[in-house]
Amino acid sequence: MAAHMTPEEFRHYGHEVVDWIADYWANLEALPVSPDLRPGEIAARLPERAPETGEDFAAVLADLDRVITPGLTHWQHPAFFGYFPANTSGPSVLGDLVSAGMGVQGMLWSTSPAATEVETVVLDWLADLLDLPARFHSTGTGGGVIQDSASSAALVATLAALHRVSGGAWRRSGVRERYTVYTSTQAHSSIEKAARLAGIGDENVRLVEVDQDFAMRPDALRAALDADRVSGATPALVVATIGTTSTTAIDPLPAIGKICQEYGVWLHVDAAYAGAAAVCPELRWSHAGVEYADSYCFDPHKWLLTGFDCDAFWLADRAELVQTLTVLPEFLRNAATESGEVIDYRDWQVPLGRRFRALKLWFVLRWYGAEGLRAHIRRCVATAQRFAEWVRADERFEVVAPHPFSLVCFRLRGSDGPNEKLLRAVNATGRAFLTHTKVDGRYVLRLAVGAPSTEERHAAATWKLIQATVDTE
Repeated sequence: MAAHMTPEEFRHYGHEVVDWIADYWANLEALPVSPDLRPGEIAARLPERAPETGEDFAAVLADLDRVITPGLTHWQHPAFFGYFPANTSGPSVLGDLVSAGMGVQGMLWSTSPAATEVETVVLDWLADLLDLPARFHSTGTGGGVIQDSASSAALVATLAALHRVSGGAWRRSGVRERYTVYTSTQAHSSIEKAARLAGIGDENVRLVEVDQDFAMRPDALRAALDADRVSGATPALVVATIGTTSTTAIDPLPAIGKICQEYGVWLHVDAAYAGAAAVCPELRWSHAGVEYADSYCFDPHKWLLTGFDCDAFWLADRAELVQTLTVLPEFLRNAATESGEVIDYRDWQVPLGRRFRALKLWFVLRWYGAEGLRAHIRRCVATAQRFAEWVRADERFEVVAPHPFSLVCFRLRGSDGPNEKLLRAVNATGRAFLTHTKVDGRYVLRLAVGAPSTEERHAAATWKLIQATVDTE
């Protein structure tokens, strides 16, 4: 039987792993962005059964090169322009390594006080960097917590909204009334999933119409709220988006917030991608009206150089969420919890257990500082704006939506077919990777800038590749 890896063995192989990662990053640009594989090819390279006896670690590292790397889409590649970015960085990886090595379980303050208190302080730092309302700070009635994703944040917000609107009856006896949820037609699918998981059901989710810039129409929201009230339903939650998935549209929060205040409906703001932009003062206009929010989230793991998974979620009143989710069996009782002087983050999320996610965020904030984070965001935005200029200068193409951040939505003029063919051909080269969406029913290409090593030259090379692909068709 193989023995546990000793500290000295870990030191030796750990150095090799760090060298492997550094070499991977250094050589990324030479790799195809995405693999050319058929389903099952990677599985076929693996043995049918787990090894009976432990293997030499060198064999494991060798298979990173033989099996794993050729089967990846390289999200940190400088020519990865698909979806939204999923940043990581050196300090993030090192913070995650330390967290993994510690292996602590931070479900309660008492199970690792530093895991809780560092998270609380770091979320306050981050709220300051984004200039979020003071009521989201832990020094008042609110506070922040790290969720695994904006999807989990949406679910937690939905549950808290149900608890509030039902006066606590939801927690005791479940969904007994017809509750309704409102978001725009452009909002993320996680809103609908959260409503389903919470027992509200698809039929009670209202997808509110948008304006010419693909932002939620306040008049349409008010009409939907009124119609549901008349029909006997109880509006529970409105989700507004800063930076929608398809086009990065910005819902008009000042108007939406006033409506939610008037109707007594919980307002959750999903800024999963674009929230990071608020570290830059010149982009904070996108967050006008966030002071109306009962909850707000964004993903540092998208555009703020922090590896997945890390969603920052804030509440204006943390007591409402704790009342919604707290369950305290005897085996978790402890003096610190009963004193009421500590935060137990198990009461702020769906799972009981939680790892020390805040450590990687702490490492990132300390390494880059506010200046470094702003420089990253500004470079991405400038590159995207430049790309949009190139698109507009080619009369064969059109930009189809506003692009305030680092996403550009564009297409060949005309029918969908050539656009679908263009995307497939560009991605098949392995020299760049883009994704698509549909805007007003039309097939649209999306170029999202965000990988840490992306420079303007990578966007320029991708644009030349797109043009050349069109020329040869």
